[in-house]
Amino acid sequence: MTERGLGRSSEIAQARAARAALRSSIEGSSGPQTAAGVVHIELTDGVPVLSSSDALGAVLAASARLAVLGSWERFKICPADDCLRAFFDRSRNRSRTWCSMQVCGNREKARTFRKRTRAQNSTLAAV
Repeated sequence: MTERGLGRSSEIAQARAARAALRSSIEGSSGPQTAAGVVHIELTDGVPVLSSSDALGAVLAASARLAVLGSWERFKICPADDCLRAFFDRSRNRSRTWCSMQVCGNREKARTFRKRTRAQNSTLAAV
C-alpha cells in the first residue's frame, strides 16, 4: 500500500479485475467465478474457515461464503443508470430493487411521475 492507501498498479489492476468478475457474477446471479485473489482455508476448532491477509482476499472469501451458504442471489445491482452500486437484499421476499429508496428509488419514482404527468398533460392539450 502507498501512503494514500492505494495499492501498487498491479494490485489495483487485480482489484478491478476481481470487481468486474464479482459484478458479472451478481448480474448473472450464478456466484463468484473468476475473481483472482489469495484466499486461505484455515481450520478453526476443526471447522474450515476462509481467511485472507488483504482486503481483496477478504472480499473474495466473503463472496465464496455467500455462494456456499446459498445467499449469493441476494446480491443485486441497483438498476439506476447513474448508480449501479451492488447491495445485499435483506428483504424477506427478496424483492428489494434499489440500493437506497431515499436516493435512487426516490429519483426513479420522481422521474416516472414526471413522465406520466407530461403524458397526461399532452393528452389533455391535444383534446
